[in-house]
Amino acid sequence: MSITENLEKMLAAGRDDAMLRFGLGSAYFNNKEFDNAVPHLQACIAHDAGYSAAYKLLGKALYKIGKNEEAKKVFQAGLPIAANKGDKQTEREILAFLNKLDG
Repeated sequence: MSITENLEKMLAAGRDDAMLRFGLGSAYFNNKEFDNAVPHLQACIAHDAGYSAAYKLLGKALYKIGKNEEAKKVFQAGLPIAANKGDKQTEREILAFLNKLDG
């Protein structure tokens, strides 16, 4: 059974939290199933608006499926969250993607 199957099983059994949704979003992203990653990463942020890594991954997934304006909005929303948390790596990656989208 794959990681996504295991995590989907947990979700179907009633567990629904930011960490599970981030795990699902990450697993789908890593499988290059960007369309499937998006709703889970959005749900992660709905559970925990301070989950800076979810903004980064959601923005990247949206970028991969050609939704550049949505990606930009997500990155712009996530940037101050990463900065306030002191999450320098996520902050740098978000800035790099914003520069790519602006250029």
